[in-house]
Amino acid sequence: MAVKPILMIVLLLALAFFAITLGISAWIGRSRQRSRIDPFHAGTGEGKALRELYRQWAQLAYHYGIKLPLINAYIKRIRQRIVLIHPYDEIALRYETMKLILAIAGTIGLTALLLVWSRPDWSFIVIVLLAAVVVSNMLVEVFIHRLERKLLGQAVELFSVVRHHYQQHGMVEEALYEAAESAGHEISLHANRIYNALVSQDPDDALERYYEIAPNRYLKAFAGISHLVMEFGDRARKQGSIYLQGLSGLTKEIQLDILRRDKLDYLMKGLHVIALAPVFFTKPIERWARSSFPSMDEFYMSKLGFVTKISIYVIIVISYILLQKLQQHRETEYRAGLERQSWEERMYRVPIVRFLVRMAAPGIGTSTFHRQLRLLKESNARIKFEWLYVRRLVLFFTVFVLSISLALGLHVQARHHLLYTPVPANPSLFGQMNEGERAQAEKTAEQDRNVMRKMGMSPDATHEQVRNMISQSGHTGLSAEQVEMAVKRIMTKLSRYDSEYLKWWEFLLSLGMGWLAYYSPLWLLYFHRKVRNMEMRHEVYQFQTVISILRGMERISVEGILEWLNRFAVIFKVPIQKCLLHYEHGAQMALEELKEDVWLPEFQRLVDKLLLAMDKVPIKDVFDDLEGEMIFSFEQRKQQYEAMIDTKAAWARMIGFTPMYALIFMYLVIPLIGMSLTQMEIYYEQIQRL
Repeated sequence: MAVKPILMIVLLLALAFFAITLGISAWIGRSRQRSRIDPFHAGTGEGKALRELYRQWAQLAYHYGIKLPLINAYIKRIRQRIVLIHPYDEIALRYETMKLILAIAGTIGLTALLLVWSRPDWSFIVIVLLAAVVVSNMLVEVFIHRLERKLLGQAVELFSVVRHHYQQHGMVEEALYEAAESAGHEISLHANRIYNALVSQDPDDALERYYEIAPNRYLKAFAGISHLVMEFGDRARKQGSIYLQGLSGLTKEIQLDILRRDKLDYLMKGLHVIALAPVFFTKPIERWARSSFPSMDEFYMSKLGFVTKISIYVIIVISYILLQKLQQHRETEYRAGLERQSWEERMYRVPIVRFLVRMAAPGIGTSTFHRQLRLLKESNARIKFEWLYVRRLVLFFTVFVLSISLALGLHVQARHHLLYTPVPANPSLFGQMNEGERAQAEKTAEQDRNVMRKMGMSPDATHEQVRNMISQSGHTGLSAEQVEMAVKRIMTKLSRYDSEYLKWWEFLLSLGMGWLAYYSPLWLLYFHRKVRNMEMRHEVYQFQTVISILRGMERISVEGILEWLNRFAVIFKVPIQKCLLHYEHGAQMALEELKEDVWLPEFQRLVDKLLLAMDKVPIKDVFDDLEGEMIFSFEQRKQQYEAMIDTKAAWARMIGFTPMYALIFMYLVIPLIGMSLTQMEIYYEQIQRL
């Protein structure tokens, strides 16, 4: 490793140590000043003063970090992730952002120190970048998950307090205001926002703005139900108040979600660390194997060893990504509405890219075109059909070029390995060469290299030509058997050196890798469609809750129900908006188009009931079995959650331990067995010559 990176790391550590020392000194100085003024209360504020000092330092770091180009983008990205979950005020938001970034920086620094201690080689930069990306994402996910979990727990308490105050005086806004006063800090911010939206001059517009930043569907549903009851009034039924029934349904949903999250987190606890652990053990295992079994040098310095190491790193990254996908239950990923300009859109404006897309994409009207277009709709992808093919073509050419470059690089490394690897006089599976034997092995490699260069690296050299060149190159003191072994060794090297070029099958393999990358976006869309299936069912259940309130209201119409569903919708927002736009030109046709645009059977049955309600059948009678459907849907989702958790846990255990198994078997056990068989053949040949 170069000296400059080490000096930079030492400098950064020194600066960090200096900042910590300066902060501690300032804190001690302030504590002494307070102790002189009030010795009886000096000890009670020490922890608070230290926290305040840390907050000030975080605010200062944010102030200067937001001005730096690269750090500025990273700070904004972390800030955007946090603000979607929790609407902090500006000072608190800056503090939480910098606290997370400082934790990420400290963890990455510790990871870099561990890698430096393991004496890394050329792959040090790759490993550090890999560890930085993985650790950064992992800490961000842990922080966001804790915020979500805390918010859900506080939401259950908020709904309970709202229920209590609503039963006291029967006013939604007053119950919400009093509950926000005693609720937890995080949920109280959302409760105050909902209260301000409900009592504003334009509640519909204020609630629409809150829906865009709501961290989960439960708070969005709570805000919408509260608005419904304030606008239309509460209606008492046999089962009780409509508003209280809505709160009970939301509470059951949140409790089910909390149990699902807690159980899944418990079953997947520690698997991320197990999946990432091989990053730190790759070099120690290699160093131990090379020191204990010198013949393993041939494997670790060969193309196969390089490919094996790269494969292990790829397995680690893929395993981590899959574990993140399995444990992911975040609902803030999808936001209906306009998105910022994507890189696919910018690339599609280039004429050559547009031409390639037209060549690769299926023609309009073909079955493939309609099938892929339907896949985009069903997976709720936020890209156009042309942009999808831009992404696929970019992935194809990127992976193809990288594969070709890797193959060429491996051939260059293999040629270098043939020329400069020391040649031991007596290869042995065990033990290690001393200084004298290593010097002699390096001298033999240099002599072989000189002979090969004088032969012009030609693989057509004859046995006699190589023998004569050896005698002319200063190989003195060699017996006839040693000369014969040198001739055989050099001719083997010449043959192997000449064979190190790009093969036709390597080109085809690179095309195959590009083909896999080309189809990976489609496979990802199929996966997202399967995931969205569960989220769509959640939204349909939420629609049923809204309709259960609306159906008892007087003067409610099908169009009014669609307008309220549009306010709650996230995944189905675009189809419902399209239906509302076409409703005046033909209500039945608009509902039929809505039914065709959404493939989910539960949503289609809901649209069928709305169609039935247009034929002079009262809305209350059309949805008379709604409570039974909601109860069945809730119980069905409970069973689906249990089966899904068991499946995810089984897959997570297998995926989490895959990198460790790959490291042990691919990088140690199997190569050691192969080297042992090779050495047995060498020993057998030596025994035969005795």
